[in-house]
Amino acid sequence: MGGWLETYRGMVYRWEVDHNDHLTVAFYFARLGDAVLGLLDALDLGLGYSRRRGRAFATADCYVRYVRELRVGDVMHITSGVLAVERDALVLGHKVFDTETGEVCTTVEQRVRHVDARRGAARAFTPAQRRAAEGRRVQWDAPPREHRPRPRGLEGFRDSSRDTVRPDELDVLGRVALMHYVHRFSAANTQATAVFGMTPGYMRTERRGFSTFEFQLEFFGALRPGDPVCVRSALVHVGNSSMRLFHVMTNERTGERAATLEQLGVHLDMDARRPTPLPDAIREKAKAILVA
Repeated sequence: MGGWLETYRGMVYRWEVDHNDHLTVAFYFARLGDAVLGLLDALDLGLGYSRRRGRAFATADCYVRYVRELRVGDVMHITSGVLAVERDALVLGHKVFDTETGEVCTTVEQRVRHVDARRGAARAFTPAQRRAAEGRRVQWDAPPREHRPRPRGLEGFRDSSRDTVRPDELDVLGRVALMHYVHRFSAANTQATAVFGMTPGYMRTERRGFSTFEFQLEFFGALRPGDPVCVRSALVHVGNSSMRLFHVMTNERTGERAATLEQLGVHLDMDARRPTPLPDAIREKAKAILVA
């Protein structure tokens, strides 16, 4: 497999499954956290390196394609490699497999910045570090990222999540783990879709769900325990069964943007496990609140 390295192997636990009866997106990111640490450790850039040199890796963005579902009890593994080596960043590639079938369930392109652990300033790689990273280069065959128009401001956005960062959200490097950003975005999505009629009551009664198939996630500033966080969301596209939402996460104490998420999903028939058209009444409500 060239530079591919197995970085995670495990299973889907019942408590990791959401109301759509499949592995919730935040727990994909928990596995991704393990995969990143495994790959960085293989490059001698892991936790030991961070403690010795005062360096760290901060995720700048992720492009995720959810291709197939993983459900309770499914066995899974992840392979990871390096897609590109920049002056002070690595672009990593991860593939999540259903171990039973061998099928790719999810692909992730992740850009991580090499930074000073205390100040967050970018740090260039040494020649030896670059050579080690190049030794893990892999060929990437996932679909390229599509760049779509996004709202310029927050006009028309609605508050969709509000809470405070807790100390138990930190990972082994002392940063808020990616999964906790995504948990907030998941809550925001549920609130945002309820506005135009895809409420929990509707989902339960009609056996419908919302199934995400793409994430474009960007990070701008690190959150810390005690920070008050608000997510504001807008529906930016609605189709026959598909929807695109844009979420903006803000540190309410500083006013700084912490992260954004462009999320694409479909109206899901829970029994057929297939996309199904939105009811006309819900589609009309959705169109009425679209943000350009």
